[in-house]
Amino acid sequence: MWRKASVAALLALAVGYFYHGSPDLPAQILQYVSLPNFQTSSESLNSQDSLEQVISAAWEALISLPTRQWSRVAVGVNACVDVVVSGVGLLQALAVDPGTGLDHEVLRSKEDLKEAFIHFMGRGAAAERFFSDKEAFQRIARAAAEYPGAKLYVGGNAALIGQKLATYPDLMVLLCGPVGPKLHEMLDEQIVVPPESLQEMDEFHLILEYKAGEQWGSTQAPQANRFIFSHDVSNGEMSSLETFVASLEEFQPELVVLSGLHMMEGQGRVLWEDRLKEAVSAISDIRKDIPIHLELASMTDKDYMNSIMQEFMPIVSSIGLNEQELLFLSQAGEGPHAEMTAWKGIPDVDRVSDILLWVLEQHGRSDPSSEADLTRIHFHTLAYHILATVDGYWGNQAAAVMAGARVASSQACGLQTVDISKVELKAPLEFYSSHTEPREQLSVNPTEPVTVWRRGNVTFHFTPVLVCKRPLRTVGLGDAISAEGLVYSELKTQQPF
Repeated sequence: MWRKASVAALLALAVGYFYHGSPDLPAQILQYVSLPNFQTSSESLNSQDSLEQVISAAWEALISLPTRQWSRVAVGVNACVDVVVSGVGLLQALAVDPGTGLDHEVLRSKEDLKEAFIHFMGRGAAAERFFSDKEAFQRIARAAAEYPGAKLYVGGNAALIGQKLATYPDLMVLLCGPVGPKLHEMLDEQIVVPPESLQEMDEFHLILEYKAGEQWGSTQAPQANRFIFSHDVSNGEMSSLETFVASLEEFQPELVVLSGLHMMEGQGRVLWEDRLKEAVSAISDIRKDIPIHLELASMTDKDYMNSIMQEFMPIVSSIGLNEQELLFLSQAGEGPHAEMTAWKGIPDVDRVSDILLWVLEQHGRSDPSSEADLTRIHFHTLAYHILATVDGYWGNQAAAVMAGARVASSQACGLQTVDISKVELKAPLEFYSSHTEPREQLSVNPTEPVTVWRRGNVTFHFTPVLVCKRPLRTVGLGDAISAEGLVYSELKTQQPF
């Protein structure tokens, strides 16, 4: 008993000593130190609010829609039906044994599928691959649809972004993509689908999910995530792209959101080389005053990624991507930190900042004399998000990055709002603006949870994510984050694209 009293007295003396030099320090200390037996008032109870509570409350107080909001958004061009199933459960049902992981750029058999799944499950990383054998894929798809607990959802980045945008009642959404009867039935009523986009058969994608700590053989998942694969020729060839661009004249959107480029990778170099040129030509026909957001996804071919960087990125206004896609961009283009094979744990903010700046300098309009249109990158990873924008083009970005983080926290838990009991803070509270000199030491203030810094004429907005402890569904989270960030973003009219 006397030991507890001594410790309490010592702590009180320490707080008193520091308080003399820094009156603000006790509140800071109380955020991290628990004194359960010494709370005597509601004020001291409030001082015990967790960082998660403080950040969530700050989001609610600070997030506001921009003055000028989008009223018509066109989204294309990949759409499908997602079959979501337990990855380990399905592979066991397919009678394959656990073994060692090995990545495959293209899947040709269920053995390739097993090895690629184990490879990414062991890293807790998301990935997407094309399955080349149509008959084998159909057999696996049937087994997945019949697996106990399998669920069908709207799938494809474009359709998922469209669904998220359609939750805003004043926003009309046009969706172009291969829309079959099942998908059409599941889409929000607010979504307009051109007749040319409707087809007799749905495209199915299989999503093998795994939970944090889940084990199969000697492989254990460090965090929850998913592995996606399909034999999807319509989306793989971006066959709806020309229909999409042609429909814009009648729809008159204020914003265009494009996704599905990653699907072409699995079709082989001969196809993607020609199709990418056609895609660049089609997108170049969109009016220059309409901003275009490009949503990226998992890719493995460095030549293909480099072609996207060189030919496609300069003609879009904004891109959305995660940590694997960002590092792969740098590896493909020999940018900063390209020597890294993978992130170790939570990606370092300083390295992420370096790569984001490099992309905007090399392929964007960070130089006012550049002819490129790219001025905005929305980066998201499990623990935090960053919005990097060239000064003078975008407004309300603090609210936009917080809104993206908030939807990540709620949607991963399957909720409409953030539940503090179900989330945890994993973001670093102190970090550097760059991995090399000159660099600035930065910190997160939980009561105003957006940290801002500038490098040249690029401004960075950072906010932590309250990570769902037991995520119910990870598919489409990046699409929801980007969609929400766009809803809360405002284009400044004095700078036409």
